[in-house]
Amino acid sequence: MIDSSALVALAAGSRLFATGAAEGSFRLAVDWAGGVIGEGVELVRAEDLPPGTLCVAISLVGSTTALGEQLPAGDEPARAVQALERWLGERVGAVVALNLAAENALLPLVAAATTGVPLVDGDGTGRVFPLVEQTTYTLGGVSAAPLAMAGPSGELVLLETAPDRVEDLVRPLVLSMGGWAAAACYPMAAGDLARVQVPGTVSRLLEAGVPGADRSVAAPYGVRLLCRGEITAVEGSSGHGLEVALPSLPSSIVVRESEGLRRLVRLEAHNEIVLALADGAPVAMAPDQICMISAADGVVVDVDKAGPGMEVEVVVVRAAPVWHTARGLALGGVRAFGILL
Repeated sequence: MIDSSALVALAAGSRLFATGAAEGSFRLAVDWAGGVIGEGVELVRAEDLPPGTLCVAISLVGSTTALGEQLPAGDEPARAVQALERWLGERVGAVVALNLAAENALLPLVAAATTGVPLVDGDGTGRVFPLVEQTTYTLGGVSAAPLAMAGPSGELVLLETAPDRVEDLVRPLVLSMGGWAAAACYPMAAGDLARVQVPGTVSRLLEAGVPGADRSVAAPYGVRLLCRGEITAVEGSSGHGLEVALPSLPSSIVVRESEGLRRLVRLEAHNEIVLALADGAPVAMAPDQICMISAADGVVVDVDKAGPGMEVEVVVVRAAPVWHTARGLALGGVRAFGILL
């Protein structure tokens, strides 16, 4: 059961490896969840649900900054779920997270509380990817569509399309809805969810978010320190010539290692850091998650907020095993971000 006290731990755990979370929108999401959670939301394992139970993934789509500027009415997740129910002609019996980074860990909780269904202990990435289709659900053969999006001004969009068209259609729709929406997607039976999810990740965040817990608890497949050092340069790019269109432009961050071999570590970013080179040699890459953590306060440093002079630790969070298969590398590896090695 996730009650008000557990919400505090979940919120803290959701920030440990999260990038791109705006402080204002994150606090809004915490308050939103706190206002609807009541006596608590039941947390269940997918395998403990009747196999035919309809489950849907809940996610914020669009900009977290827009969420803080275009305030929610409060019913967006529930409206998205109910729209999908009407489309499918079946009641949803549980919700699950698309990913568990910051606001995206809290919106499924809001959806569960406002629709009266349990939250499944797991998610569809085990980390964070920028595109809706970059999930273990996709790798397991489940389509993101049909998908329902509810916007903050009362908009409701139902989308039925081929799986590889979802992102192309969602992005302009979200912009026209004010920059963000709550999405209900990846409808599937609980038996399928148990097969395709990354399990137990909500429980791990609850454990990792307790004061004094080690950050590594939130990394189910392991985390390693790549280097400690100072950011010496941040370089932008126009993105010209890239074969892959993603929501943000590429950039490079250079970190001078402050101990050990004193290497020069270059971090190549496109929405997130996808490749690390130490003295020109690859030392980490997607699908593993590469994070810069501020030495000053332990908070993950967003790529667009990195600046020369900042002291950081660069850590690598090991992705779930399915991401290291041939299909996983094609969907979430460096080539998926337009980088050819």
